[in-house]
Amino acid sequence: MAHHFVARLGGAVGSLAVVWLTARYLGAAGRGQVSLFVTDTAALLLFTGLLGGSSLIYLVPRRNVWHLLAPAYGWALLVCALGATVAGALRGGGWPYGLNLAALAGLQALLSINLSLLLGRGHERLFNLLTTGQVGLLAAALAALLALGYRTVPVFYYASYLAYGLPLLLSAARLWQLPDVRRGRRQRRRATARELARHSRGAHFSNIIVFANYRLGYYVVAYLLGTPALGVLSVGVAVAEGLWLIARSTSLIQYVALVRTPAAGQGGAGRTMGRMGLAVLGLTALGAAVLAAVPAGWLAGTFGPAFAAARPVLWALAPGIVANAGVNLVSTYFAAQARYGINNRAAGLGLLVVLPLTVGLVPHLGIVGAALAMSASYLASAGYLFWQLRGHLAAARTAHPSTL
Repeated sequence: MAHHFVARLGGAVGSLAVVWLTARYLGAAGRGQVSLFVTDTAALLLFTGLLGGSSLIYLVPRRNVWHLLAPAYGWALLVCALGATVAGALRGGGWPYGLNLAALAGLQALLSINLSLLLGRGHERLFNLLTTGQVGLLAAALAALLALGYRTVPVFYYASYLAYGLPLLLSAARLWQLPDVRRGRRQRRRATARELARHSRGAHFSNIIVFANYRLGYYVVAYLLGTPALGVLSVGVAVAEGLWLIARSTSLIQYVALVRTPAAGQGGAGRTMGRMGLAVLGLTALGAAVLAAVPAGWLAGTFGPAFAAARPVLWALAPGIVANAGVNLVSTYFAAQARYGINNRAAGLGLLVVLPLTVGLVPHLGIVGAALAMSASYLASAGYLFWQLRGHLAAARTAHPSTL
């Protein structure tokens, strides 16, 4: 548990360093363009998860790694190529934007597949090393290029090629060393691919909806207010979402442990999760209170004068950030039991909340309206999930009283 938290902490520090570098040296407009590119990349990666994602972790302990890797790779490359073509046309950046988006999204998708397979096979330390290393490489390469005087948005692309390309090669080398037979019967490969697709659709559908809850406001702000406003919003969101460090570290370990737990032990695992959840929520709430007290002058001095406007964004996000820390834990509990419908409905409820609020509030309240809509979405999803968890644990207590 400790090394996972340290790895997550290193990744969070590296991510904040990237946010600081792009905000400080590229300005609000440049930071907004980087945020839009990162959001487009994340959107493509979500759709690659429809044949991969966390389902790789779920299946790889019981299946041949090469039977899972081949369909996941093929689907990821197809999605990145087609999606980048569409995004490039919509953004108006022409072929350079689309080409960089396709290449970098593809690198990240393949790396994510490799890391999921390694994690599912128990290579936690390598997973942590490469996950943290890619963020560290990105921050270091970006800092070096900016120090050399390159102060344009493409420096982010150049740094990203190194940050994701090198860990991809290292992870591929480790996968090659696994003892799994690299050839198998065609019928068996097809059966594994169908199984992966079935699990991925159920497990990943809620992630796509959750992404809309997280980032719908980015697209609305970019369209209505422009990239400088998006740059300020993205800094506030990045600082606030750093508080999810503990929740995401805990949920990842919890997921890996739960998929290996017999059904009779799930109730006890749920009770343990409840105790951990209270501690996680308490620490997240404390962090949110500290962020809400951060003066505008500190934000301006750290990121640049334009980013003083991010302070009300932190206020608006604080309640939702705390609520979503709980969502991370509870949704992982249900995902480990393949109860994907509960997570899908929670995410759908969040989308029903964020969509009208974003469209209604941003024209009147600007970036604060987008933050309020995100926060309301997180609270709605959290309320539904905690209600479901309460009923599920009560049923588990009745079915397996000796485990509780």
